Amino acid sequence: MEWFLSLSPILQALLAGIFTWLCTLVGSAVVFFIKEVNNKFLAIMQGAAAGIMTAASFWSLLAPALEFAEKGHSSLPTWLPVTIGFLGGGIFLRFLDIVIPHIHLSGDHGDTDIKKSTLGRSTMLFLAVTLHNIPEGMALGVAFAAAGLQVSGASIAAAIALTIGIGIQNIPEGSALSLPIRAQGRSKKYAFNMGQMSALVEPVGAVLGAAAVTAVTEILPYGLSFAAGAMLFVVIEELVPESQKSEYTDIATMAFLVGFCIMMVLDVALG
Repeated sequence: MEWFLSLSPILQALLAGIFTWLCTLVGSAVVFFIKEVNNKFLAIMQGAAAGIMTAASFWSLLAPALEFAEKGHSSLPTWLPVTIGFLGGGIFLRFLDIVIPHIHLSGDHGDTDIKKSTLGRSTMLFLAVTLHNIPEGMALGVAFAAAGLQVSGASIAAAIALTIGIGIQNIPEGSALSLPIRAQGRSKKYAFNMGQMSALVEPVGAVLGAAAVTAVTEILPYGLSFAAGAMLFVVIEELVPESQKSEYTDIATMAFLVGFCIMMVLDVALG
């Protein structure tokens, strides 16, 4: 661990992003052993992932953003940079939703008319998951940058907890993409590659997020809250609705609570 702590925040964020990508790779590899998605398992995992990301948005991102703004690092009111960043994160994801053709795993959210798109169903499933992996990478980057800048409320342990939380939810996400693609008649190798490649944006986003915040410290509360807003957009727009699509709504809701507690314990205990 000493060697990791001695690295710059940018390198720490890169390694964290690679770890979360590897978790997606592990989940995608399920396609070599299982033929189809288990709806009950998928509902549980999506509920848990939503809980993890919701808790991470507050403890690992919004709370440090508010503390940084409150310490007087800006002449603006404490709430303003955080509000601007938070809403900006959601607007950014909504903009990407509009301009990037994609479809969701369990149903049409009205983002793309598949009949008018020249892209195949597998490609648009891949784009949907890739699109929503972007804020996770950004969150890692700004969390490690905040820890490196010794911001009150942020710590390297909290950034590591965020990494573990995102990694946990990436495992079922990888299988939730590779298995439906396999079910469409694609080869196992193709389905696996599409699954694991969907998370390659995470190390890229982590490096960009860490580099931006490290270079311009003043944007830290905006960066932290931007990542939080983007992550919660994904939770509300995708994870929660999809976890409630099947007949396993109650168990998915309980999984949300368990996921929230797991992330809360990781962040508070390690942070």
